[in-house]
Amino acid sequence: MGKGKISVHTDNLLPIIKKWLYSDKDIFIRELVSNAQDAVSKLKKLSALGEATLSDGETFAIHVAVNKPAKTLTVSDNGIGMTEEEVEKYINQIAFSGAEEFMKRYEEEKDDQNRIIGHFGLGFYSAFMAAERVEIETLSYLPDATPVHWSSDGAVEYEITPGTRTERGTTITLHIAEDSTDYLEKHTVASVLGKYCRFLPVEIYLTDAEETVEPDENGEVPAQMPVNDTHPLWLKNPKDCTDEEYKDFYRKVFFDFNEPLFWIHLNVDFPFNLKGILYFPKLNHEFQTIEGQIKLYNNQVFIADNIKEVIPEYLMLLKGVIDCPDLPLNVSRSFLQNDGYVAKVSGHIVKKVSDKLNSLFKADRSAFEGYWDDINPFIKYGCMRDDKFYDRVKDILLFKKLDGSFVTLKEMQEQDKKEVYYVSDADAQAQYIALLKAEGEEPVLLNNMIDNHFISFLEYKINEVKFKRADAYVTGEAKEGDADKALAELFGACVPEGMKVEVQDLASDKVPAIITLPEEARRYEEMSRMFGQGGFTMPKTEETLVVNAKNALVQKISGVADEQTRDLICRQVYDIARLGHKDLSGDELTAFIQRSTEIMEKMI
Repeated sequence: MGKGKISVHTDNLLPIIKKWLYSDKDIFIRELVSNAQDAVSKLKKLSALGEATLSDGETFAIHVAVNKPAKTLTVSDNGIGMTEEEVEKYINQIAFSGAEEFMKRYEEEKDDQNRIIGHFGLGFYSAFMAAERVEIETLSYLPDATPVHWSSDGAVEYEITPGTRTERGTTITLHIAEDSTDYLEKHTVASVLGKYCRFLPVEIYLTDAEETVEPDENGEVPAQMPVNDTHPLWLKNPKDCTDEEYKDFYRKVFFDFNEPLFWIHLNVDFPFNLKGILYFPKLNHEFQTIEGQIKLYNNQVFIADNIKEVIPEYLMLLKGVIDCPDLPLNVSRSFLQNDGYVAKVSGHIVKKVSDKLNSLFKADRSAFEGYWDDINPFIKYGCMRDDKFYDRVKDILLFKKLDGSFVTLKEMQEQDKKEVYYVSDADAQAQYIALLKAEGEEPVLLNNMIDNHFISFLEYKINEVKFKRADAYVTGEAKEGDADKALAELFGACVPEGMKVEVQDLASDKVPAIITLPEEARRYEEMSRMFGQGGFTMPKTEETLVVNAKNALVQKISGVADEQTRDLICRQVYDIARLGHKDLSGDELTAFIQRSTEIMEKMI
């Protein structure tokens, strides 16, 4: 038995860091620009503490420049800079984070405006993902500092020599490798900056050595515009934001020119720092959704789209931005560590969403009802996925009636309704709707893909409420008189083997016959179609042809002397009932049309 230390060889470590540290090669630009932002933030903090002196009116900026002829990409800042000792410590020691050391030193000084982004000391080495050689020119803010030059080709060796920089700050020059020449194109770099650094708090300027800026008509060179917005809307106090600002931000960030329905502005300082805006978009079709429409930021730096650890999957129908500097990230700064803190943040966001929905309902129910067609798929999905979310919104779950009005689940429960009839297609199920209305029933419309699953979920949650589609409607007992039995036999010869035939007095005399199917059997049928029977045997179809004894046509059928004509009419009545229940196949529809023609010929 023995003890010892595991040996880590940097010869093997550097290639791994260069190739596998980040899931997206573009991220090296984000890391270098974020480091430049950190350098500025550190200097601002030291200035606020009286430990660094700045010139009056001094401004800060990050300059990114592409030079295709020289095959270089540079990132330059006028931040804190480094001494030779600091270069040795922070650059030459992998995973030694200057940001982390700095934060520990000044941990008592709370300053949300100048947060430090970096934590792991690995971001700089992402430069070698695209560069065959990297150079650093840096000059510290300290009064007696001398400039330092550092150079490495990505191996374990480096070179430090006196530098040439004359102004405080740091310039990192990447000599781009042959397999990464895309990063010498200005539009490529602009796209990456737009994705990751669009809202960084220090202005970023992008230049191309091959471009020249022409003077304007007055002979003046137009001022260069930064590529980022340093004061994104989510950082403002909600009471200071206008509706037009929210809509404009939505259009610019998501390139969606349909106005959002409404939004939630998150502004939390305790027990964690969380800001952001979540939008409820108008959906063009059911479940229209694109992965990663809620963007996670850390100190205004874009981290990732795929953030299910923070935003539950059912909220991914929303669009928005979340900026949470306190979230624990792993070393690649791209993925969240799944811990209890993340769960608390996620729970808070869900609570804010449910609170917003409840407040909208209570403040203006008619407006909330106007949103329902767009937002109900995500609310229903959320209820099924998250019991806490269901508990918070169950009293504002709406059901749309056929006249366009709404009733809540809570209101139906208060009416002591044990059975709720619904229709999935108001046009196709019109004859069932007429019968239900004649009986005083008011069906609701449930025509989304999710509704079958949702009503099963509700029946599980609320045992005393059962949902039945309109074609499960049963009016009463079968008539057993001799004439009724004879009529049932006539129709029995027209229906498939095994289908039941009953003669009843339906509520309306306008309908000659309907086909009914128990709700449970219908759900089994749909499960079978969805899962391809999945290895289990489905019960036999339980459809029943209900012939309406009150209908004038039905009453005359028994008196038709010609057997062929009587059979023709019975088959036509059966197909009419089927048309109201589900579509006919091509051959069945052809036969129906031919039979219709034959009946009309007999009438002439």
